[in-house]
Amino acid sequence: MTGLREAVVDLDAISANVRRIREITEGRRVIAVVKADGYGHGAVPVARAALRGGADMLGTADVDEALALRAGGIEAPILAWLHAPDQDFDAALAAGIALGVSSGRELERVAEAASRDGRPARVHVKLDTGLSRNGVPRSDWSDVVARVRTLVDAGRVTLDGVFTHLSNTSDEDDRIAVRVFDEGLDLVSESGLGPRMIHAAATAAAIAVPESRFDTIRLGIGMYGFSPVPGITGAELGLVPAMRLVSQVASVKRPEVGTGVSYGYRYRTSENSTLALVPIGYADGVPRQASGLGEVSIGGRRHRVAGRIAMDQFVVDVGDAPVDVGDEVVIFGDPATGAPSAAEWGEHAGTIDYDIVTRIGPRVPRRYTGAE
Repeated sequence: MTGLREAVVDLDAISANVRRIREITEGRRVIAVVKADGYGHGAVPVARAALRGGADMLGTADVDEALALRAGGIEAPILAWLHAPDQDFDAALAAGIALGVSSGRELERVAEAASRDGRPARVHVKLDTGLSRNGVPRSDWSDVVARVRTLVDAGRVTLDGVFTHLSNTSDEDDRIAVRVFDEGLDLVSESGLGPRMIHAAATAAAIAVPESRFDTIRLGIGMYGFSPVPGITGAELGLVPAMRLVSQVASVKRPEVGTGVSYGYRYRTSENSTLALVPIGYADGVPRQASGLGEVSIGGRRHRVAGRIAMDQFVVDVGDAPVDVGDEVVIFGDPATGAPSAAEWGEHAGTIDYDIVTRIGPRVPRRYTGAE
């Protein structure tokens, strides 16, 4: 590497992870979720890699993310499902983006935009089955389904999908939510509507709760090589982490015994201390909460952060291990190579691996390997 820091993203791993989850879910259609700039990996390159791996559709949280994919040359079907109260749907419909609707109000606003566009809007109706976030509340299901039927008959919308999102509280809680979802699907069927896609499972439920798979699953964190299933690693599922976060040793010091390190002197050197400066910090996404706990790999050996992680840099004490300026520092990567994992950093910071990879900031260049 030539700079202070970079995230190396293996696009072949993205494609392989899509294929692997499709195998696990016995050929279900896959909506590859590339929200939050592809979980920090880069939405457009990840989208292309996911499609090469066999994804049928792309998913984003909001319309702006979907439009950014279109601007990046992505022509595949896209679903966006989280909208501002005053969301302008006109641009989304003009770009051929399918829209998740979570209330009667959203449905009406999408239908109004479709009237202006002159073509029916493709909608996926989201039912709240117990997560208590966005989604049509159970008390409104009958009214919303009836209104969808009217709008379909009027040629203003097509019902492309019906979906929900599960809590992952436990497998049994997810099974209960699936049974509730089945009740909503019965209402849809009784109205004479036939959605093209039915999806409830994200990665965790798609793996652990087979009855949640229906005909389509939404693949988020698993596509990036991580397991959301407690007690099962990504490697055990046949997944490969796609991102390596790396820096390089910027300076090496051999201080006197008892020298304080970083803000607050929470770490002091010992007789054999050798301090290596790593020029990446919490402004780049390395969590300050992991100060004194997180580990990096230098020359194939693990070393713990010494003292507090600062905005732009942190220090590791490598002891008597050989280290030189310019040596590569792996903050996280594929644990199969001996590197610390994003999950380990998440544990040290009191969070999850999703948070670790999505927080990697814009100051960190992304470099892509594999097919583009």
